[in-house]
Amino acid sequence: MNHDSPIGSDERLDTVNESLRLIQKKKGLTFGTDAYLLAAFVRPMPRADAVELGGGTGIVSLLLARTEKIRRAALVEIQPDYADLIERNAALNGLSDRLTAICADVRSIHPKDLPVSPALIVSNPPYLPVRSGRGNIAKEKEIARHELFGGIGDFCACASHLLSTGGRFVTVWRAERLSELYTALHANQLEPKRTVFVHADRFSPPCAVLTEAVKDASPSLRVLPPLFLYEPADPNNPASARVMTAEAERIYGSCAFPDSGQLIQ
Repeated sequence: MNHDSPIGSDERLDTVNESLRLIQKKKGLTFGTDAYLLAAFVRPMPRADAVELGGGTGIVSLLLARTEKIRRAALVEIQPDYADLIERNAALNGLSDRLTAICADVRSIHPKDLPVSPALIVSNPPYLPVRSGRGNIAKEKEIARHELFGGIGDFCACASHLLSTGGRFVTVWRAERLSELYTALHANQLEPKRTVFVHADRFSPPCAVLTEAVKDASPSLRVLPPLFLYEPADPNNPASARVMTAEAERIYGSCAFPDSGQLIQ
């Protein structure tokens, strides 16, 4: 690390939007669509404190804080280098007083370990079983993508442990593993209340699902219309650039879904 600069030789500095900059590991898991959509799916709770499970670079909580959807957040991250990265990204964006990194395992974190009492928990958890997919050269990317330090059941159990009745858990997950998510939610007294399927385009199967669950709530699920990210590819020019749909552009522009009304906390 060059201490004269906040950027290490293994890192890069990216611009997320007009108000956020993000230091990312060149060989690590970088900011993508899942993280942004997760932040957009969270409904505003401007007086609430939050916890992010699996903080990574801190981008989800950075977006939530910058758009005033939350007051403060503690970000639980098992990799020390990434816990440090969260702190540096918070400082880079003037949010050190609102975002705090906790280097810990979600399977053993306790409410007393946190500087906040969360009304909201968000997570973009690892989505691949340990021995599935191609192995990644970078161990840090392997940890971010594969369930080496806990599966969806562990993340849901942690969320339930940290939340009081009425608290909200918002996550993004692989659509083909939806049954595992819902089984884990129900096993931990987290009732799904709002969900949306995300598709690359209207001819593609869903690639992700966003879900908001409430601790100790009664059953009542609202399924939102599907989100199509891009217009269908031009069959006459398959190499042409994809065009984002108007709805996706609105979500990216506002960091909010159309139904994301104000929640009073």
